[in-house]
Amino acid sequence: MPPERFDTTRPFITLGVLILVWLLLPTVVKRWSKISFYELQAPVEVSASYLRELQDYWSWRSRSKTDIYNAYQDLAGVAAQYAHAAEENATLRNEVQKLENLLRLPTFSAYRTEAARVVTRDLNAWWQRLTIRKGSRHGITVGAPVIFAGGVVGRVSEVHPHTAVVDMISSNRLRLAASFDGDDRPVSFQGGINPPLSRPEATVEFVPLDLYATPAQPQALITSGLGGVFPRGLRLGTVTQLEPSPDGLFKSGRVRLDPRLNKLTEVAVLIPLEPL
Repeated sequence: MPPERFDTTRPFITLGVLILVWLLLPTVVKRWSKISFYELQAPVEVSASYLRELQDYWSWRSRSKTDIYNAYQDLAGVAAQYAHAAEENATLRNEVQKLENLLRLPTFSAYRTEAARVVTRDLNAWWQRLTIRKGSRHGITVGAPVIFAGGVVGRVSEVHPHTAVVDMISSNRLRLAASFDGDDRPVSFQGGINPPLSRPEATVEFVPLDLYATPAQPQALITSGLGGVFPRGLRLGTVTQLEPSPDGLFKSGRVRLDPRLNKLTEVAVLIPLEPL
């Protein structure tokens, strides 16, 4: 082979050798390499997250006193609303406990919430994931449900010492049992293929034929509590249209998810006080 031709093909030969070596490596070595690379990359992403917060801090420091005072007034109003909501929540919890004791009903599994900042977002058409700034050091485990003010965010799929990866409900990798608000019959919920910069959507299947949903009368979809992962009653989205499935035995439709899912900066992980 002429030297010039060898110099041209040498990068392709090297790449082919590397791919062959990687394919022949044992699975344990591949997994260790993946974990090592992630542990090397994670501190960089976490540091960037802290730097963004520091930038926001100095941005606020540069604001005028009038802007800060107005923000303080707005925050005081929001704090008063949350204080009133907390009082109502405590009253409702007491009422629920009284009814459970009166009817001898089992109580729901107790969870504690672990707040976590969002480090990165991977929002493409095939899967939608978040990386949060909490991990196994904070008690987070694989499969833990993740929520926010609008309902369910997703489920933890990977856990590392200081970070965790969350599969969002808009991802087609996530499927769970759901039900319509006011109806106990379970249906199947699955994320969809969501192009970037679009409102997230999902699909619902195996809906009973006697249930209806229209844009004028949408139906709220919530978690059913089946499967032991998500507690019952967490909001998933809104169904505005249902159509008969090809077999004619059930209905199916699209679920409109909360548009804030694409802009989350902080979430809460539900960690059971007693292992399931």
